Amino acid sequence: MLQEFLLNQGYTKIKLHLTKTNHFEIIAKINGVKGLFILDTGASNSCVDFDTATMFKLNVKESDVKAAGAGAADMKTQVSNQNNFKIGKWKKNKIVLVLFSLTHVNTALTAHNSKPVDGIIGADILKKGKAIIDYEKKYLYLKQ
Repeated sequence: MLQEFLLNQGYTKIKLHLTKTNHFEIIAKINGVKGLFILDTGASNSCVDFDTATMFKLNVKESDVKAAGAGAADMKTQVSNQNNFKIGKWKKNKIVLVLFSLTHVNTALTAHNSKPVDGIIGADILKKGKAIIDYEKKYLYLKQ
């Protein structure tokens, strides 16, 4: 069984919740503060909304990088380094987060009666955790 094998290999199991928009939602903590995120394997970086910088205790710097995705392009970004990130029992320090406006994402989510999110967990976190997603049983496995 996949679950038993992965747990024996040192993976942590995290329950995923499928939204009406067919996204996986997950609760994560940044710098000890809980937030709601969508899991996006196509997002290169994990990111949070500009409005959450204070809530997540982020030390923010301006960035020249422009973000694109989910139907929006050339969006202004900021960056925050040295963040503690925790999903379930899995945790990593020194995580870099990109900040940009998630208005377009949250507008689409709320139009389909889904909750707005604080951020997106992208491929950077998934790679660090050697992520395995069990789509059928709706679990994310991350290795410490």
